[in-house]
Amino acid sequence: MRFIDAVGYGDAMTEIRPARPHEAALILQLLFELAEYEKLTDQFRLEVADIERALFGEPARAFCDLAFDAEEPIGFALWYYTFPTFAGRLGIWLEDLYVRPQARGRGAGKALLARLARRCAEEDLSRVEWSVLDWNAPSIAFYDSLGAGTKTGWITRQLTGEALARLAME
Repeated sequence: MRFIDAVGYGDAMTEIRPARPHEAALILQLLFELAEYEKLTDQFRLEVADIERALFGEPARAFCDLAFDAEEPIGFALWYYTFPTFAGRLGIWLEDLYVRPQARGRGAGKALLARLARRCAEEDLSRVEWSVLDWNAPSIAFYDSLGAGTKTGWITRQLTGEALARLAME
């Protein structure tokens, strides 16, 4: 499997490829930019060592595809495999998709998602799934333009911090 794609738009070419271990600091920077966009920097605790462990450790627990325009990093998709039990086949959970503001509207986000869709086809995976903040109208419109459906009837829940620690002790 090749998993390196080049997508042209206008006079530029976007390359999509898996992140490499020496790019952990770049991934950290892109994730911080996403946290700024989402107004969540107060929750940002991530360090380079966390990225190295998760993406490049043995075994890797998550994966990252990077988008480049003329060797300039312009975005990423950070994802991992899930097992949707009723589908009976693995799927992909897209944890984060981010394209730098100056590169938006030129196809990089679509190219990153298309790479994941091709991975699903090549690996016989059942789906790509993700969440989007309810106030993020530009992203919602983008996902709608791709034909992505909205999952209804589910409320996302989360255990963190003291509640997580307390349950672990029971």
